[in-house]
Amino acid sequence: MAGQETQMFLYFSELLGRPVLSSGGARLGRTADLKVHLGELYPRAGTLVIRRRSDKAPRCLDWGQIESLGGKAVVLRPGAERGLAPLEVGPAEILVREDLLDKQVVDTHGARIERVNDVHLLIVHGELRIAHVDFGIRGILRRLGWLRPIDAFWGWLFGGRIADKLASWKYVQPLASDPKRNLKLNVTLRRIHDLHPSDIADIIEDLDRANRSSVFRALDTETAAETLQEVDPRLQLSLIETAAPEKASDILESMEPDEAKEFLAELPEEKMETLIGTMEKPFRERVEGLLRYEEGTAGSIMTTDFIALDRDRTIADAVEAFRAVLHPLETVAYIYVTGEGQKLAGVVTLRHLLLCGREEKLGALMNPHVVTVETGDAVGAVADVFNKYKFLAVPVLDDQRTVQGIITLQDIVQATAEEL
Repeated sequence: MAGQETQMFLYFSELLGRPVLSSGGARLGRTADLKVHLGELYPRAGTLVIRRRSDKAPRCLDWGQIESLGGKAVVLRPGAERGLAPLEVGPAEILVREDLLDKQVVDTHGARIERVNDVHLLIVHGELRIAHVDFGIRGILRRLGWLRPIDAFWGWLFGGRIADKLASWKYVQPLASDPKRNLKLNVTLRRIHDLHPSDIADIIEDLDRANRSSVFRALDTETAAETLQEVDPRLQLSLIETAAPEKASDILESMEPDEAKEFLAELPEEKMETLIGTMEKPFRERVEGLLRYEEGTAGSIMTTDFIALDRDRTIADAVEAFRAVLHPLETVAYIYVTGEGQKLAGVVTLRHLLLCGREEKLGALMNPHVVTVETGDAVGAVADVFNKYKFLAVPVLDDQRTVQGIITLQDIVQATAEEL
């Protein structure tokens, strides 16, 4: 732009609504938006969107046709008004006001939701580029026209001003392949994966439906499974339905069997059967086995993720059994020892694995006095066992004294949460 500094900053709110004048001073309309082409580190806002009273639809003009921004007006170069054209937005383009302003921001530093209150723009060598998004209170005050008086009051009262809250645009990326519909509004998804699943669940719960689905679909299978277990149960079904059937099945198979069973049990029967039918046979059989137990019993809350080995196996065998597990167990505190007919014979602890010789047999080290519950025992009775013995997990037996599963401390706390 002729007559302008080589480099200057301004905010979108300061540009929005400015009169657009021809080189001769004729009023052509007002600034309504900026069109931005994504893909660069600091994308170029190459098109000014103008709203004129005489037009039903907005018109647009290349930013290079702007002569100056002086005097609180946008002044065009001579003859530039002849280049006004209908507004068209391509698949890799966004409108600042329509697609960015007031949209939600996933702030992964604090694992919370913010909102874009303004956009910080940089004019460099005649090009207008997005530099930052403003999600602080100054952005709101600037848009309301209250920033100067509030700054004056704040300076008089506290000797300073309200701090800016800006995020560099280099941390803002689209959530998916359609940036207009799924505009990510935050630091890259790679960093979202670094968050604890509970924090991701909090973020998802705070997002609107469209962005909620986009974040969930972008998670890898394991993270999606862990996050789904932390999300409000009322949202779980809507999230899993946004995933393709194959990925939905993979997500459920990445969950602990008891958690997958709890999720499936809440679904309509037809939907439940469809999802179960897409699972790999071993996992499907485990889940179907859990679904057979009556609600409110030990069998209904147990998990089948545990390690049980014959009494003639060694400490080295137990270590290898741990290494062979492809996903984290709900608890690694105990290894259950079985005898004739796979009946429970005793238990060894993680301490044995760390302190005992590799060739020592489990049968010689085990504690044969194991506190157990049965599959048909009421959840309340199981809670009493945990309360009395302070175990991290309790084995669940059938009437043949074979181990069908275990109940962890977390399982019983979740099952009795309302009573607690």
